[in-house]
Amino acid sequence: MSGIKFGTDGWRAIVGEDFTKENVIKVSKAVGKYVFDNFGKEKLIIVGYDPRNKADEFSKISAEVLAGLGFRVLYSDKILPTPVLAYNAKLLNACALMFTASHNPPEYLGIKFIPDYAGPATSDITDEIVSNLDVDFEKFSDGVVEGYDFSKDYFAHIESLVDIEKIKTLKTNIIFDGLYSASIGYFDELLKSHDIKFESLHMFHDPNFGGGMPEPKPKYMKELIEKIKKSKNSVGFANDGDADRFGVINENGEYVTPNEIISMLLIHLKKNKNLNGSIVKTVGASLLMDKTAQKLGVEVIETAVGFKHVGEAMRKYNPIIGGEESGGLSIQGHIPEKDGILANLLILEMMAYYQKSLTDLQKELYDFVGCKFYNDRIDQRLENQSMVKPVIEKFKELSKIGDFEIIKKDFKDGAKLYLADNSSWILVRASGTEPLLRIYFESDSLDKIDYLKSKVLSCNIF
Repeated sequence: MSGIKFGTDGWRAIVGEDFTKENVIKVSKAVGKYVFDNFGKEKLIIVGYDPRNKADEFSKISAEVLAGLGFRVLYSDKILPTPVLAYNAKLLNACALMFTASHNPPEYLGIKFIPDYAGPATSDITDEIVSNLDVDFEKFSDGVVEGYDFSKDYFAHIESLVDIEKIKTLKTNIIFDGLYSASIGYFDELLKSHDIKFESLHMFHDPNFGGGMPEPKPKYMKELIEKIKKSKNSVGFANDGDADRFGVINENGEYVTPNEIISMLLIHLKKNKNLNGSIVKTVGASLLMDKTAQKLGVEVIETAVGFKHVGEAMRKYNPIIGGEESGGLSIQGHIPEKDGILANLLILEMMAYYQKSLTDLQKELYDFVGCKFYNDRIDQRLENQSMVKPVIEKFKELSKIGDFEIIKKDFKDGAKLYLADNSSWILVRASGTEPLLRIYFESDSLDKIDYLKSKVLSCNIF
């Protein structure tokens, strides 16, 4: 059996080590067998790639392998974001292969399989693909690879979801950090095509991502932050390598967390866009979302960590918004896949509706919910993988953390322990790829977080 494994969002590996031509052919054939077995030989397959090293070469190999098996394959004629390909999977009733490693280091490449429902493949699907890896699957007819522009229909769809004319009334300066990512040619193109002025930096594709990481976090957006601090009344936007995640900097040059963005957008979509339904969030997301939803009378649906779980719940519940703490969101009327380009535009739309700065909207959010939350995380390495489950089981049995009583427990993804102050929780979950525990903390006080971290690290469980 092959060592290829599909994680929470596809298969990823280092180019030249495990990510090789041989393994790409193997995965492509396994996907082809899955598509044939579940949809038949007439099912359309679409293939795209982001700016990563050799993503164009490996994706072309995959497209040719699938066509060689007998499928009709539409192959992107340029670099594109994951949400663009995902939207076209739904529109064209196709299965999609996206060559990306998202926000992983530059030496990685990966393959995301996106079914025709346009969200991340669920575990039952990826398990079936993995089971096909060492099964021979022969050609059933003559297929074809056709070049295709996936951007036009995506742009039209986004323009139907977002009030672009409203954004044009915004007086705030927009600064877009291309961050060398796939959003270049998409987010900026949507602004340009509607004569919305913006400044920009890092507006070219670089497989080494400028020597940093393709991740829209403050330490990789230092130039953007400095530019905003020197520019009056400006907000900044960036996306990760394949543009499914977002990063936002407010007028003070401060990073605005996804927890805050999703909470603010829930209010905006409910009050200004008249959307009805629930909110879907992961167990690792902030109580800020719960408090916001409670104030709005909106039901909260909580899933395990990973957007494949959020996407699955979105397909089931059709919520107003679904999101995760790591910077992914989607909304009602869109696809059950995270979309950083849509997120950027929705934030601008929200600001335009209120004609207020992002910093003012953040303040109003905290006034609305009546408190502020702080988050932290520890990655605790264990000696070996066999220790992970027993340690999590020990956490499940706890009744106290220091002086705090545990009043509720949730086991959908590791162990989430809610504390008696009704403002604090701890989540302990496995990393999934190495002998590592990810321990999340949230509270309404930084002092509480420091206290809880010290008690967890000294509790003799590890």
